[in-house]
Amino acid sequence: MVGSHRSARGVRRNTGSAARYPSGLAPFAALVDDPDEAAWADAARLPGSDFMVVVGPEPSPPPSWRVSRHIPVLQMLADRLESAPEPEAVGLGPRDVPEMLDLVERTRPGPFQPRTIELGDYIGIRRDGVLIAMAGERFRLPGWTEVSAVCTDESARGTGVAGRLVRAVVANVRARGDHALLHVASTNSDAIRLYRSLGFVERREFDFLLVRAPQAAP
Repeated sequence: MVGSHRSARGVRRNTGSAARYPSGLAPFAALVDDPDEAAWADAARLPGSDFMVVVGPEPSPPPSWRVSRHIPVLQMLADRLESAPEPEAVGLGPRDVPEMLDLVERTRPGPFQPRTIELGDYIGIRRDGVLIAMAGERFRLPGWTEVSAVCTDESARGTGVAGRLVRAVVANVRARGDHALLHVASTNSDAIRLYRSLGFVERREFDFLLVRAPQAAP
């Protein structure tokens, strides 16, 4: 795979029983298991609490919080996937971010912000100089790396480029000794079908909750 691994591990912001990535890197936040009012108060004090995605099993904020969207998510593991390098893939870096953001805006693979690329390696495929597909790495846990931002321009859908990029990302993850996983909206049947065909297997369902803290609500 093109490029060397970059990781923004250690840059999360913590306040008591809550933590989140800095704004511009990723909107995700997490609280302790079974959070009480004090934990949610900690979350409200986090920088960027005007908008964040709380990750967890059925997170339930206090009534004073504003919930703008609830997304059931399926977690899948690359247990049966046969990884392989992708000769056509090119490494993507900071200079490519505007084009990456444009592709994300057109395809809506999930949260991707100007600094998300700092979380790991991203690769893409270009045709006639235009970025038509990409995939990369986001969450990292001990021994695990998440495949993320898998998206393909409408002009290239059905050509297999997304699957080839996913196999290449997983090859890089495994070369570091990690296992690969990904998250997909439970309602995205086309994407789930693709990931199953590549060898991903379902592990569990949980929720992404898009929320705003009380002081941030208009």
